[in-house]
Amino acid sequence: MTTTTPVILLHGQPGDHADWNRVRAYLPPSLRGLAWDRPGYGDNDLPGGTLEENAAWVLNRMDREGIRHAVLAGHSYGGGVALAVAAMAPERVRGLVSVAGVGPGCLSGMDEFMAAPVSGPMLSMAMWSVMPWLARRGLALHPKTKGAWRSLAGIHHEHGQVWRTVLLEQRELFHSLDQWLDRLDGSDIPALILADPADKVVPISTARALHERFPRSSLELVTGAGHLLPQRIPDVIAAKIGEFVDSLG
Repeated sequence: MTTTTPVILLHGQPGDHADWNRVRAYLPPSLRGLAWDRPGYGDNDLPGGTLEENAAWVLNRMDREGIRHAVLAGHSYGGGVALAVAAMAPERVRGLVSVAGVGPGCLSGMDEFMAAPVSGPMLSMAMWSVMPWLARRGLALHPKTKGAWRSLAGIHHEHGQVWRTVLLEQRELFHSLDQWLDRLDGSDIPALILADPADKVVPISTARALHERFPRSSLELVTGAGHLLPQRIPDVIAAKIGEFVDSLG
């Protein structure tokens, strides 16, 4: 009987499971790619939550799916969720893949502005209530449009307002990300860190800092995708994940 290795694919902020659709299509048959809507996004009926709440939700979902061990791959904020899962239950994580994932030194002045008490709610409400609507209108007029606009058009939460989840998660990056990173110092979990030096959202210095934190990690630079690696170069990302899982034995 042939067995497959489960690879849990965690989307970023905002987003949903569909961000990984093309990566899943390119994964080798030896891997079982699983992409779920995180709390506060898509058809997940839970409200947005902290990194800890997201991690607990992932572990609970693994239990319900009968998955004892898995490789976790997280894009952007999803990378932070993967780190929190590894800190909470390292025995259940065979390996970590950070795909333009958050980490040390990832926060910018704009992030601070988006997390602030007054400007944060205003900006989040303006961006994530209006931009998906504009993207859908644009796609209706130009249906062959691809890339970031198509991703924006798909942002939704059937059970609440996405902007509230984005605001909560933005503040969480300031309040608790460093604590989870500290809990992982010296971790022997194998890790693959994928990043594009041209990424304007998460700087390349964050990928290098993550690499330094994980003794059993490798850092691989890719080009031509910026921050949206799963959407723009899904074949490359799938191949890198496959090679990494093979290396685990």
